[in-house]
Amino acid sequence: MTSAPGALMDPPLVEMRNISVSFGGIKAVDDVSIDLYPGEVVGLLGHNGAGKTTLIKVLSGAYQRDAGQIFINGEEAHIANPRDARGYNIETIYQTLALADNLDAASNLFLGRELVTSFGLVDDSAMEAETRKIMARLNPNFEKFANPVSALSGGQRQSVAIARAVYFNARILIMDEPTAALGPHETQMVAELISQLKSEGIGIFLISHDIHDVMQLCDRASVMKNGHLVGSVRIEHVSDDDLLSMIILGKPPAGPARS
Repeated sequence: MTSAPGALMDPPLVEMRNISVSFGGIKAVDDVSIDLYPGEVVGLLGHNGAGKTTLIKVLSGAYQRDAGQIFINGEEAHIANPRDARGYNIETIYQTLALADNLDAASNLFLGRELVTSFGLVDDSAMEAETRKIMARLNPNFEKFANPVSALSGGQRQSVAIARAVYFNARILIMDEPTAALGPHETQMVAELISQLKSEGIGIFLISHDIHDVMQLCDRASVMKNGHLVGSVRIEHVSDDDLLSMIILGKPPAGPARS
């Protein structure tokens, strides 16, 4: 994938500057700066314990930073909890997807934010109509509106989780291992969803252990090791081996790969 035309000339959606986070005296994230532009997917790579999840949890409001600043659309953001993050149109789609398996797509989309009639009753028809609208935009092949999400495939479940985030005006998405345990067809479905989100100017941080996923889905990759940022590179300038070397050796590639 390549960036949306002109994406890197727009103001960044997100700038995380000089972020540090410590747990019990150990620096999980040490002076890390990354950014994200509209219509761009940035992959976050690194071994377990590299610090990528801790870094992104600062953006989602799950963790507090000890130092550093966050800017959203060029203005400093104050994110102390997940509610604050949602106020900046930041949504997180966790690997578990946080779906209620016994409910259908519409009930999951509006879970905790149900539409109601003038009599104060849950308006199932309105919620299904809105779900059909958002699905027509994101995944036109989705048809299983009456089924509990437990009966859906992995890619279809991702569709529901993404639709829930986008419906409530997410402009910045954090996706945690979105293709984990998916087959080739399902992975392609997720790739098409991500492509649609990019076309709408939504920026995505994609946390992954899978180099092949990052090479297929991302515009740039930021690699972390032992709490430090190894470097950020443009995908079209690097190979799988370059990324693997960054992860294992902790050294950025030489030449034009750096972004």
